Amino acid sequence: MITEQWGVGLIRSWTAAGWLDLPSRLGDKIARLLGAAPGTVLAADSTSINLFKLLSAALRLRPDRRVILSEAGNFPTDLYVAEGLAELLGQGHTLRLAEPADIAGAIGPDVAAIMLTHVDYRSGAMHDMPALTAAAHAHGALTVWDLAHSAGAVPLALKAAAADFAIGCGYKFLHGGPGAPAYLYVAPHHQAAARYPITGWLGHADPFGFHPTYAPAAGIARATVGTPSILAMTALDVGVDILLRASIPELRRKSQRQADLLIALVEASCPGLILATPRDAARRGSQVSFRHPQAEPIMQSLIARGVIGDFRTPDILRFGITPLTLRYADLWHAAVAISEESKARGFAPRPH
Repeated sequence: MITEQWGVGLIRSWTAAGWLDLPSRLGDKIARLLGAAPGTVLAADSTSINLFKLLSAALRLRPDRRVILSEAGNFPTDLYVAEGLAELLGQGHTLRLAEPADIAGAIGPDVAAIMLTHVDYRSGAMHDMPALTAAAHAHGALTVWDLAHSAGAVPLALKAAAADFAIGCGYKFLHGGPGAPAYLYVAPHHQAAARYPITGWLGHADPFGFHPTYAPAAGIARATVGTPSILAMTALDVGVDILLRASIPELRRKSQRQADLLIALVEASCPGLILATPRDAARRGSQVSFRHPQAEPIMQSLIARGVIGDFRTPDILRFGITPLTLRYADLWHAAVAISEESKARGFAPRPH
């Protein structure tokens, strides 16, 4: 691509190599991982920008309502975007937070949209998307789902669940690399009415007409803003192609088995670590999290030993399960390192 399409084709590659259509072509590939129809997903921008666009569109579709419903444990940037959008609109919108178990009961006639991350970034607990979407619709509200910790790791069915809007990143389970482009989903029945707060030239009905006023393109294309990063899109395209060669149900089964193994090994040798992830494999995403007061220094020591996990405040050690590339042996070695680190910090293993 670099030597031929850019090195030789130069700007001709926007049409000759299909660069201009890459966001929609890649979006259709990602749609297959989301259980979505062709023409409903666009690869574009960052997760935060896409959330800003879609949450704004959802609020405009419910002009008589002023509440965005979410949970306090949602990924912080999602909450920040909602707060910023409410302030920018200046129309009295508020962000209401509920506990995960109380979301359905908190949906009232004043709720315009519920904004939730499908798989919790700390604990890995997974929301029941169909049930919560149905509850939202029963009260006239819309749904905006963040799939950053779901797509490519757990089976998704946006169309069957009747989800309204969704966003996600390309750099976790989609294997697009650091800072990979994100994606957005808009249900077909919302596409004609959806209006976005950023109206860029590539979202115009006639982008190369260079008209002085904006006219939205048809369908998902109107969610496009500016010129895509072709190098970044190409890397994500390769990552998605590799993922599509696998079977998501098979990857899910492997992920569940690997998580069960890691939980069993750690609990057998590290009594000081408390499982934070749902034990029921059907209720969690593709990660295992443990709690400990010294989680941050423990994780730093593990990373120094080559066991790369994450510390999440206030006391979470998070271990991502990427079944496409992770071996069972890797989990065994990780458990040994966690056990040795536990012993070094003074909490003895359970007696056998």
